[in-house]
Amino acid sequence: MSTLTQNETDQTPRSAPLIDIGANLTHESFATDFADVLSRAQLAGVNQILVTGASLQGSIDALALAQQQPGYLWATAGIHPHHADEADPAAIAQLRTLAAQPEIKAIGETGLDFFRDICPRHQQIHAFEAHIELAIDTGLPMFLHERESSQAFLEVLRPYRDQLSQVVVHCFTGEAAALYHYLDLDCHIGITGWICDERRGAHLIPLVSDIPENRLLIETDAPYLLPRNIKPKPKGRRNEPVHLPYVCQAVATATGKSYADIARTTTTNAREFFRL
Repeated sequence: MSTLTQNETDQTPRSAPLIDIGANLTHESFATDFADVLSRAQLAGVNQILVTGASLQGSIDALALAQQQPGYLWATAGIHPHHADEADPAAIAQLRTLAAQPEIKAIGETGLDFFRDICPRHQQIHAFEAHIELAIDTGLPMFLHERESSQAFLEVLRPYRDQLSQVVVHCFTGEAAALYHYLDLDCHIGITGWICDERRGAHLIPLVSDIPENRLLIETDAPYLLPRNIKPKPKGRRNEPVHLPYVCQAVATATGKSYADIARTTTTNAREFFRL
């Protein structure tokens, strides 16, 4: 797989703006240099960022960041399956209040994670259903997480799909069968630096070509999933939105398209999906 040098990363995106559809910028690792993180992203051509809400407090904080950077940062509101035990009626009501703000562009992060099972599966399913009902009521798109749970995930999502607007399965890391099921449900697919990881993401390289052009999105999932195609490698392991060009390049290489083509496609898709 070809890689971008640091100089290429600095130069290429200026004519090919990108949108990072998922960055956990409320993470404590960004507290000390947040302004610099945004500046680096902007210099790399990352023109807009969706800040992920992954807990009730995280969603409140994500909204606050978006309100501080109008037009550049936007946010989602949701409770990650790792925190599904938080998703009681009072918390869902608070998410509903957050979702009324114009900076909130999707419901989530929500879904199922049977890889770690941090919360009992029945609680995850209940929380997922509550988020789906909230998305139906608000008309907002859904920002979904699924890991090692595709069968149950589909069983929950499928009966509601016709009542929902747009849906993205973010940070897709699964196998072909899961991908095709999500595409059959008219879901968008978010690709992260996982595709840059030769140890565990190589299976995504042939699969990404099967994602219809109008359903492809890219993201960093910062501070997680630092792309392994960065040359030279950063000193730390924290991922940032500035590294989104490496994901774009990996997708371009996998699909046989140009960097500019993937940048243009994914930016157009993100603007339409999140109504930016």
